[in-house]
Amino acid sequence: MNRKLLGLAVLGGWLALPSAHAQFGGGPSELSMIKLNNDMYVISNVAVPGLVTALVTNEGVVLVDDKFEVDHDNIIKLLRTVTNQPVKYVINTHYHGDHSGGNAKMQAMNAIVVASDNARARMVAVNQPGQPNVTAAGPISLYIGGKTVEIHPVGPAHTNGDVVVLFPDYRVLASGDIFANGPGTSAQLVDYAGGGSAKAWPKAVEQALELDFDTVVPGHGLVSKRADLQAYHARTMRFSATLTELGLQKKSRADFEAVVRNEFDWEDFHVQAALDGLIKEFQ
Repeated sequence: MNRKLLGLAVLGGWLALPSAHAQFGGGPSELSMIKLNNDMYVISNVAVPGLVTALVTNEGVVLVDDKFEVDHDNIIKLLRTVTNQPVKYVINTHYHGDHSGGNAKMQAMNAIVVASDNARARMVAVNQPGQPNVTAAGPISLYIGGKTVEIHPVGPAHTNGDVVVLFPDYRVLASGDIFANGPGTSAQLVDYAGGGSAKAWPKAVEQALELDFDTVVPGHGLVSKRADLQAYHARTMRFSATLTELGLQKKSRADFEAVVRNEFDWEDFHVQAALDGLIKEFQ
């Protein structure tokens, strides 16, 4: 998928439309399974929809995110290659449809969907199917099959309802879209309508880095290491500092656009979705 199509798909996710076919204009994504360790997997594709992290236990499966609705059958098919256990929990890292579009189908299979308070509020506001069954205002933990799964709200950053998910037994963090790392995915796309903030984004990454992990599954892109998230933190700080200076200098919209395109990899879809909100935040 090229970068323009990536952006259009992400924007479609923001709209949280019930039809993934409308968002993609086609069928389900081609997915593959990456093994992290004996119990954990990543269900991956090139860029959009987002990565799915799976913990397999003898009491059921925990998923972090579940892509678009149209990807549901392929997710289940891949899971069945490694376990016959049912999906017990789905944790949404935020409300966007490329991370939560499969919720309703998972709930129909008796899975419990968990998200932040703010993510659920946004899903309710846009009448999104598959609204979470359980929400978290602060850190909460799940215990399943002798394993612990920690859910930590952070931000605002990408939205005001971002969470990261720590698997402490395996030193793995699923970051959601506060971190993306791969071709065409690394630009910070701030959902201002969803309460996101470029100024606050570095703090969200700092909160994630306070946790103890070695491996990071980003919202989009490639399975990464702690050092990659540290480097991304530096990028978010530079992004905020650069835009703060542009605001202090009362630079024009054209100036802001040139900087985010030339220095921070923004494409047309980033500009269309977030430039006006970015300027408002920093002026």
